[in-house]
Amino acid sequence: MKTEPETFSIDDLERIGTEPWSGVRSAFARAYMRQMQVDDAVLFYHSSTEPPGVAGLARVTRVGVIDETQFDPDSPYFDPRATRDKPIWDCVDVAFVAKLPHYVSLARLRAEPMLANMVLFRQSRLSVQPATAAEYAHIVAMAEQPPPPEPEPKPRRPAAPKRRKPKAKPRKPKPNPRAQPKAKRRKLP
Repeated sequence: MKTEPETFSIDDLERIGTEPWSGVRSAFARAYMRQMQVDDAVLFYHSSTEPPGVAGLARVTRVGVIDETQFDPDSPYFDPRATRDKPIWDCVDVAFVAKLPHYVSLARLRAEPMLANMVLFRQSRLSVQPATAAEYAHIVAMAEQPPPPEPEPKPRRPAAPKRRKPKAKPRKPKPNPRAQPKAKRRKLP
């Protein structure tokens, strides 16, 4: 499950304990949430940050929760089509489990051949995506290890001295074929 940390981070979930995963307005993400069951494990992913990556773990505590933000006209997630009798958006409640010992950046995830088929790399815009049990376990194991050191930036070569361009020779004006020919002057005796 992905969230922007300045909106709701793993620290916020740790402080609050349990929170509805509201505000999802993608039918695909909603469909993935509807497949969830109580006690499903969740990778808590920080998006729209540098670098994006998995910051912690959570678990699903309740499914089929009505997303209350759809009814609030002051909410950015308000949906005028939704009514109490026919809500459109639902969500799940998630509870804090743990912060990862080491943040697992998107670059580290991409570098792992075992994770090459993750939905994250094919449908990166979705805020809710499935992960297999093997992918989940592999990412948790990655978080136990410190990230490899960042590669040293390659030293830049000193700039070559600028060569002076030779000055251009003045151009002779090209004759204009439409111009009237100049009258020849006669030399006076």
